[in-house]
Amino acid sequence: MKRRDFLKCGALAGGVATVSLHNFPYHLFASEKKKYAQDVITLGRTGIRLSRLAQGTGTVGSKKSSNQTRKLGLEGLADLFRAGVDQGLSFWDTADGYGSHPHIKEALRTVKRDKVVIMTKTRASTEAEMRADLERFRQELGTDYIDILLLHCMLDADWPQKKTGAMAVLSEAKEKGVIRAHGVSCHTLGALKTAAATDWVEIDLARLNPIGSHMDADPATVIPVLREMKSKGKGVIGMKILGEGDLRHEADKALQYALAQDVLDCFTIGAENQGELADLLSKIPAASVRA
Repeated sequence: MKRRDFLKCGALAGGVATVSLHNFPYHLFASEKKKYAQDVITLGRTGIRLSRLAQGTGTVGSKKSSNQTRKLGLEGLADLFRAGVDQGLSFWDTADGYGSHPHIKEALRTVKRDKVVIMTKTRASTEAEMRADLERFRQELGTDYIDILLLHCMLDADWPQKKTGAMAVLSEAKEKGVIRAHGVSCHTLGALKTAAATDWVEIDLARLNPIGSHMDADPATVIPVLREMKSKGKGVIGMKILGEGDLRHEADKALQYALAQDVLDCFTIGAENQGELADLLSKIPAASVRA
């Protein structure tokens, strides 16, 4: 099976998983050199350096909670962040909608701020909403600056027109050093294509896995859009690498697929306990070279 044929037959547009990975062609995705979760990656042209794996906090996340916050609580999730740092990870992925800002603030009581890159996300559209979120987020996170701030969950192809006010505030915040980079997370193909074409977008958080689960379209459709982003120097962070749990029992295949993609700088996965984190840290190098 050729790699391009696998991409075409391995998913269905609309994000519905339709095939098994029983015959996954490992040899097509095998690296000659092991890749590690702790590898330090430069995110596009932003100059931001971070670990290949981000500690995600948004599994089934909405309305100020997620699996991580519900299951672990304040201290438990803060301890999970600290455990990741102790094992070489330097990228924390949070959002206002996940309710995990206080957990980061708690972790920062014992983790030096310059040891981690913090990414969060906002639903703000207007200038006033964005200014309020910037102030509140920094207080909730316990930090003077935010490394990466994304406009969260873009659905409409004309999102730049609807988010003009928020975008202007984030551009100003970057000039003042309040944030280091800005961008979007996308949840439709139209929004993703607009992100690729929009110069303001420095970073995109994009959904990608081999079966198209919870994606904007099938991988064969999405990957060229991400390649366009990369060609313009944008940083691309992968999400839904395990298909929001659909691929949890075939994680080695999903991880190898993500690790082989030249369109991803890094990716985020939300471990829900320290055992799952340790499992990811061991599976990533093994998956990267499996043939």
